[in-house]
Amino acid sequence: MQFQKKNILDMESLSVDEISMILDTADRMKEISQRPVKKVPTLRGKTVVLFFYEPSTRTRTSFDIAAKRLSADSLSISASTSSMVKGETLIDTARNLEAMNPDVIVIRHPSAGAPHMLARTVSPSIINAGDGMHAHPTQSLLDLMTVRENKGEVKGLRVAIIGDISHSRVARSNCIGFTKMGAEVILAGPQTMIPKGIETLGVSFTLNMEDAIYDSDVIMMLRIQKERQKSFLFPSEREYAKVYGLTRKRLESTKDDVLIMHPGPINRGVEIAPDVADGPYSIILNQVTNGVAVRMALLYLVAGGTRNADTD
Repeated sequence: MQFQKKNILDMESLSVDEISMILDTADRMKEISQRPVKKVPTLRGKTVVLFFYEPSTRTRTSFDIAAKRLSADSLSISASTSSMVKGETLIDTARNLEAMNPDVIVIRHPSAGAPHMLARTVSPSIINAGDGMHAHPTQSLLDLMTVRENKGEVKGLRVAIIGDISHSRVARSNCIGFTKMGAEVILAGPQTMIPKGIETLGVSFTLNMEDAIYDSDVIMMLRIQKERQKSFLFPSEREYAKVYGLTRKRLESTKDDVLIMHPGPINRGVEIAPDVADGPYSIILNQVTNGVAVRMALLYLVAGGTRNADTD
């Protein structure tokens, strides 16, 4: 099977076979990061532009490392250091970047649909690194990789996603990605943080956290995204932690081999207790490690590498 996608915009547009191919490629790419010399010439001569309109630590850094490990040239642009502060539109900025002939533009933008608009406008491949509250496909892919790596397969698992569902592009992408790959997804959080119509994504939801985590194979905790909330949706962080925080006590009712995940950044003591985030069930740092491998795989696939991930 040849990978035919030019752009990676959301999980909806990826088929089960395409997701499997990305994950299989990422498995091979991961080995490169474990070598003494963490570099292969696979994308030598290719140029990757990282255009991040919003702050990012894990996604931006891992894309940068991924490009460099494949020997691509990468450069970073932020809105605050671009001509957008002078009034230039996103489209004009993208067209000017296009005139410099990059191969891939990785974009994070606060407006839902911005990557899709660029994909219709400019010729380089577009990878969505997060658009508003809409989608974060690369996070979903690395989460799928991490679960598959630890459980053997995704199909048949029960995945609980807890917290600020309404404002989470990670939650939306994972609802689609995990159900597409055969998992059962259940959501939990305050009524004010559960969007109407979420069941259309093929998931269920409850307001009771204990009901969600009971018998789940994977528990994914989400950060409260205050920057996206227009009003107070809960009484206090202390109250939220009491009702929806993942503690060691709550873990006593879960499976012995449950996996604890979090897309980061973590608010310790709010949605997750420090001893749980750093505990034996946590695979949070594995997610970060796999983020590099998944992003290497995506750059390799959309930029048309040599189709040989083991190139020395």
